[in-house]
Amino acid sequence: SESRTAVLLEPFVHQVGGHMSMMKYDEHTICKPLVSQELSFYESLPLAMRQFTPQYKGIVSVHLKKDSLGNLNLIASPSLQTESCTRLDKAIGDSSVTIWHKCKWAASTGTGSEHTLVKWSHTQLTKTFKDSCPGKMLLRTDLQYRTDSLLEDANGNQPERNSYNPWGLHCHRQHLNRMSSKHNENKLHEFLLLENVVSKYNYPCILDLKMGTRQHGDDASEEKKARHIKKCEQSTSASLGVRICGMQVYQVDSGHFLCKDKYYGRKLSPEGFRQTLYQFLCNGNHLRTDLLEPIILRLKALLSVIRKQSSYRFYSSSLLIIYDGQEHKENTAPLDNHLHFQRTNRTASHSTNHSRVDVRMIDFAHTTFKGSKCNHTTYDGPDHGYIFGLENLIKILQNISEGK
Repeated sequence: SESRTAVLLEPFVHQVGGHMSMMKYDEHTICKPLVSQELSFYESLPLAMRQFTPQYKGIVSVHLKKDSLGNLNLIASPSLQTESCTRLDKAIGDSSVTIWHKCKWAASTGTGSEHTLVKWSHTQLTKTFKDSCPGKMLLRTDLQYRTDSLLEDANGNQPERNSYNPWGLHCHRQHLNRMSSKHNENKLHEFLLLENVVSKYNYPCILDLKMGTRQHGDDASEEKKARHIKKCEQSTSASLGVRICGMQVYQVDSGHFLCKDKYYGRKLSPEGFRQTLYQFLCNGNHLRTDLLEPIILRLKALLSVIRKQSSYRFYSSSLLIIYDGQEHKENTAPLDNHLHFQRTNRTASHSTNHSRVDVRMIDFAHTTFKGSKCNHTTYDGPDHGYIFGLENLIKILQNISEGK
């Protein structure tokens, strides 16, 4: 495998939720630390569910490596296990132009194994975000990543015009801290390669929803189980079967992304959840009513599939709703060909409705099903907690669509 190019991993700039760091492998591929239970799910994925999950692309070995400047990087080493993916044509030494992953590490006082993060500069952030979002520059000169409160203050107030989502950087920093404190540079870690489901969008608006009325896996300790049950009881997970875990929505009036994190989502009442869902479909100027029907249709199609999946329990998994913040102008046609216009417009509408939005299930580290390689309880019938959440989500979107 000597001819295979080592790939410098970067934090995935459009990660809006979760706690595990998602890394960008190439334009169409992300990777995340391998969890055997999640791998088992992807390897035995029911055919009907494939349109609602990221494409599984294989496994890659990853290790820590310091460059000549002492910056700690994550390097992927494509192996024979890795299925065919478009590779980043970058050498390891090219780290000076990809800054999000390139955090300077300095030994903190005390033990030499602990490291602290040195802040990165605005110009470096600008470069990476311009690469990830063609079009307008999304960053303002006063923007800085803060390590204290990520998106809002103690009173729940937050700057409404965050121009990027810092959640992915927060997860990345924590992940590198854990890896560097526990393992040496030569230690190989296995990562899953998955489709980057937002790669086709210029301004990806993403809603991350934690689905179901139960979040703890069968393997959870009593302490963790109690913690997750409490989170569900105190949030819309119990009342609606769904809660907001993260969000970014492009605001055309300001040219920035508005962001919400999981702590914001946990505090919402059912009415607050409905208002945030409405906000997710607002671009700063108007409600994107054109998206409601395709999203509802896609959610109904998913609901139909989930109802047929006996023994599956999607504990702690998320559902992503995605659309492009850049509106597509409707096709126009000559006035003297009215029938042709009607026909082509109808065809265009039918073909673009479903590509304009996307709905994907992600995060299957605690998913269990009959025949799974991981030994867990076997359940009968479909996941009623997940179905309850989907039904309520569809109902709320239908009410928004009807102007209620």
